[in-house]
Amino acid sequence: MLITCWGARGSIPVSGQEYLRYGGDTTCLEIRDRNNNLIIVDAGSGIRALGNKLVQEGCQRLTLLFTHGHWDHIMGFPFFKPLYDEKTQVTIYGCPFSKHSLQDMLAPSMNPPNFPIRFEDLKAQVTFCGICSGTFTVGSISLATIQLSHPNQGIGYSFEEDGRRFVFLTDNELSYTHPGGCTLAAYRDFAAGADLLVHDAEYTAAEYVRTRTWGHSTYQDALNLAVQAGVRRFGLFHHNQDRTDTDLDQIVADCRRKAREQGSAIECFALAQGMDLHL
Repeated sequence: MLITCWGARGSIPVSGQEYLRYGGDTTCLEIRDRNNNLIIVDAGSGIRALGNKLVQEGCQRLTLLFTHGHWDHIMGFPFFKPLYDEKTQVTIYGCPFSKHSLQDMLAPSMNPPNFPIRFEDLKAQVTFCGICSGTFTVGSISLATIQLSHPNQGIGYSFEEDGRRFVFLTDNELSYTHPGGCTLAAYRDFAAGADLLVHDAEYTAAEYVRTRTWGHSTYQDALNLAVQAGVRRFGLFHHNQDRTDTDLDQIVADCRRKAREQGSAIECFALAQGMDLHL
């Protein structure tokens, strides 16, 4: 399994010299199985550059998963060039939650006056598969789901291939249970023994004093979950829009120090735009 990060920023894209190493685009991951089947997770602003690459490759079959419908996770959808090619076949998975369908979740972002092209005018062959719980398979990857603790709800995913497992829990508040969210023990069990856990780590403890209930975790809480779950590698994700490269370096260093203090050999790092992860 090959995982490529096309965007790790939270809430809104950012740019500037202080964001060059970790990147400024919002959530988008590319996952390839051993047969090169393609899974994309979320359509944040990072999906634009991924779409350009896929057009160059001539890729015409893909699966798109959504964790939830908040703006920073769907804002790149109208700018995903494969959607404008009639030869493209896209299968979309996700849970519409308060909407009637996944199309109802996505289409408003393209309604006038927000965008000049309507969802109905996309040329790609789009198939929707609403899934709010359970398991399914894409290519040689087996997927499992869990409800996230986040305003308006969301879905976390586990990806397993050839005995290797990647767990992705973005936009998940571990110290507050939102409606539909799970217990800390449930998230620990879901991630238990994973080769890689990527988890929302947006806030510091000091910031969380005023941001509690906003739907995101502190990096300390995310690290504790990773250690308790016994994962091999832990990636910090959903970087705050004001978090500079230097700030993230300091957070990663603190995570590594705290892990050592707990006697854990876990590998801690922050996801960066353009980063490849092999499992």
